[in-house]
Amino acid sequence: MAFRLIPRDEGFFDLFNELSKRLVTSAGLLRDLFANPHRVDELTSAIKAVEHEADHLTHDVSIRLDSSFITPLDREDIHSLEQELDNVVDLIDGTARRTTMFHITESREPARKLCEILLLQVKHLERAVTQVKDPRAVALATREVKILEAQGDTVYHDAMAALFSGNPDPLDVMKWKEIYDTLEETLDRCQTVAIVLESISLKNS
Repeated sequence: MAFRLIPRDEGFFDLFNELSKRLVTSAGLLRDLFANPHRVDELTSAIKAVEHEADHLTHDVSIRLDSSFITPLDREDIHSLEQELDNVVDLIDGTARRTTMFHITESREPARKLCEILLLQVKHLERAVTQVKDPRAVALATREVKILEAQGDTVYHDAMAALFSGNPDPLDVMKWKEIYDTLEETLDRCQTVAIVLESISLKNS
C-alpha cells in the first residue's frame, strides 16, 4: 500500500474557499452600490475592507506555499488560482472606487445588470472552488460562468452604444465608459478563473 512519509498540506483548500467567499461578498456589495448610489461611500468602504481581507488571504497562501514541502496541487496552479481570485476582488474594488472618484449619484440599468451577472458568476466560481476535486461539478459551474460572460458582453456592448448615441455629455461619457469597461473586465477575469479551475480539476482528477 502506497503512503506518504510527509503528508500534503491540505490547508490551501480552506484558504481558497475563504477567498472565493470574498468574491461573493464584494460582488454583492457592488450590486448594492449600483442599486443604491446614495450609499456609495458606505459600500465602497465595505468593499475595500473585503479587498484587504482577500489580500491577507493571498499573502497566507504565498507564505504557506513557501513553507510547504508537498502541496496538494502544482505550485504553479496554486499561485495562478490565488492571483486570479484576488484579481477579481481587486477589480471589484477598483470599480467601486471609480464611483467615488467620479461622484456617481445615479443608478443606471446596464451597470445594475452587469453587477447581477457578476454576482451570479462568482457564486458559480465559489461552487467550483469548493468542489475543485470533482471535475464534473467544476465543469458544470465553469460552463455557467462562461455563459454569463457572453451575456455580459451583450449588456456591455448595448450600454456602450447607448452611451454614445445622440449628443451625450463628454464628461458623462468618460465616467460611465470607464465604469462599464471595468465591469466588463471583471466579468472577463471571472472567465479566466474558470479556465484555471478547469485545468486544475482535470489535472488532479
